[in-house]
Amino acid sequence: MSLLTQIQEELQQNKTTLVAVSKTKSCEAILTLYNEGQRIFGENKVQELVEKQAQLPKDIQWHLIGHLQTNKVKYIIPFVDMIHSVDSLHLLREINKQANLQNKMVSVLLQVHIAQEDSKFGLDTKELVEIMEYYTAENSSLSNVTICGLMGMATFTEDEQIIRHEFKQLMELFTFIKNGYLIHKKDFKERSMGMSGDYKIAMQEGSTMVRIGSLLFGDRK
Repeated sequence: MSLLTQIQEELQQNKTTLVAVSKTKSCEAILTLYNEGQRIFGENKVQELVEKQAQLPKDIQWHLIGHLQTNKVKYIIPFVDMIHSVDSLHLLREINKQANLQNKMVSVLLQVHIAQEDSKFGLDTKELVEIMEYYTAENSSLSNVTICGLMGMATFTEDEQIIRHEFKQLMELFTFIKNGYLIHKKDFKERSMGMSGDYKIAMQEGSTMVRIGSLLFGDRK
């Protein structure tokens, strides 16, 4: 049994989706996992994502998981399946605008800042509430985006207590948003948290989507 199959089976038992993080990896490496049955791949950079999408099978579901600049949104909207890294209302509105021009709906996750490191992007609670107030308003113009959940990255540490605490924070925010704004929205269900080093903890804390790269592809140079 391959490592991919082992991880997929482990995740399936927890009803957790695997996003294979293929940033910096070749199309050949992606095809290896594709041929083993993996269909969801995550990329960090728009240019790299656009280039790979053009060369690889069209039934791949591409997720943009890295920081997204508003001026690059238009390049991925025609084909992207989900954007994990929405960290401002300004960006959300631009995604909606470009999706509207393409006459399509785009699934997004709101990235929240749960880590101790300042270097990581993400919304604080106040900003999260501002987006939800705007999104759920009767006259909301966000008709071409579906907010499907939250994404967060834990602190890069070997201290399991810190990681677990941060994932619990994300789950608390998810419950707060679900109950306060989207109680009747079945689409709002995803908690994208957990990577190669901490995905098992993330699953224990309620993750529905993990982003695993180095474990599947090997360490990045």
